[in-house]
Amino acid sequence: MEHPVTPFSIDRGSLHASLTDTAMESMNLLNQVAERYPKAISFAAGRPFEGFYELEQVHEYLRVFCEHLRTGQGLTDREIARMLYQYGPTKGIINDLIARYLAVDERITAEPRSIVVTVGAQEAIYLALRALRAEQRDAVVAPDPTYVGLTGAARLAEMPVLGVPVGEDGIDRDELVAVLRRARASGLRIRACYVTPDFANPAGLSMTLESRRQLLEIAEAEQLLLIEDNAYGAFRSSDRRLPTLKSLDRAGHVVYVGSFAKTGVPGARIGYLVADQEIAVDGVGGAALLADELAKIKSMLTVNTPPIAQAVIGGKLVSNGFSMVAANERERAAYTRNLQRALDGLRGRLGAIPGVSWNQPDGGFFVVVTVPFPVDDRLLEHAADHHGVLFTPMRHFHSTRAGDHQLRLSISTLTVDQIEQGLDRLAAVVREAVGAV
Repeated sequence: MEHPVTPFSIDRGSLHASLTDTAMESMNLLNQVAERYPKAISFAAGRPFEGFYELEQVHEYLRVFCEHLRTGQGLTDREIARMLYQYGPTKGIINDLIARYLAVDERITAEPRSIVVTVGAQEAIYLALRALRAEQRDAVVAPDPTYVGLTGAARLAEMPVLGVPVGEDGIDRDELVAVLRRARASGLRIRACYVTPDFANPAGLSMTLESRRQLLEIAEAEQLLLIEDNAYGAFRSSDRRLPTLKSLDRAGHVVYVGSFAKTGVPGARIGYLVADQEIAVDGVGGAALLADELAKIKSMLTVNTPPIAQAVIGGKLVSNGFSMVAANERERAAYTRNLQRALDGLRGRLGAIPGVSWNQPDGGFFVVVTVPFPVDDRLLEHAADHHGVLFTPMRHFHSTRAGDHQLRLSISTLTVDQIEQGLDRLAAVVREAVGAV
């Protein structure tokens, strides 16, 4: 006699609390809306422009990297095959090339041994937070609004994120000091401050040179580690790029997180971090670096970053004289054109509507629009269904209600014609919503 089989199920309440985090649920919702309305023009996705992709380039980058190993390092074909096919070192196989790139483009001096090549910048952020989270009282501070990848990684590392308000030039330094001191007075130990000085996701804000120096002064005075995330720095509209925090840092307060997702090959999923801080034992520094400790965590998480994916990025670096700025001149011009077209289009369509305004980024992918009505997921669904346009409600990036009347537009994936048509549709959404208020 067959006995009835009861399907095994797992109670949601017994799973990790991060799975019900609002940031994770929000991103899932945005993906679902995009899938349901594939014909909608999307200002939601912050991905690179796909119009310049050429399949043969991937093969060419692999060939260039292999030739670099033959002529530059004297490796045999058998040794090169082993490097590409096997797991490889946990820290990576293109650390020396990344170090050269950082020197060329960012004026950062980094020893290859201080670099850990990661599966995207997301893993780099997680490794840093996971290593820093040693006790329940440990916390991280970040701008509010901030990148959902930071809040998600912190939740996985079981580290609370304390928000710091932002001004026109990024994180408010006075408020940062106040938050630090309140947190410490309450018994928390602030392990780091996450910050994106250039065209931050989601707000598109950038720090001035003076504000960068002020932040480094605060880090030194407060003995605060800074986690600098630089995904968009190559895409400044003007030719004058500002120095990274890491290049200005003289006291070792900056862990630098980078990614080749925007400037290299997104599908390769190659990120990295520079963690050159010495590890002290009983107050005495030693030969080990923070990068060595992070590599230990990585060895238990992803073991290593796929060597073939690293080789593709390595080939692109070699092909372009180790400059991703030079390699992305065409892309930078396209993003600059798109950004200006979006700003001009907003002015022409929404400039006369009371209560509607937007910021003026000097590069990057994002523009934030402020409106006199609530921007929530229901409005997003309505915009997609009735007007054929997608955007991102800013409330998904805030820890407070500060973003309830804002939406983020990403200009990176669209053509000029799509931007114009999309702004027409967005203007219809705004006029309709303003009339209903």
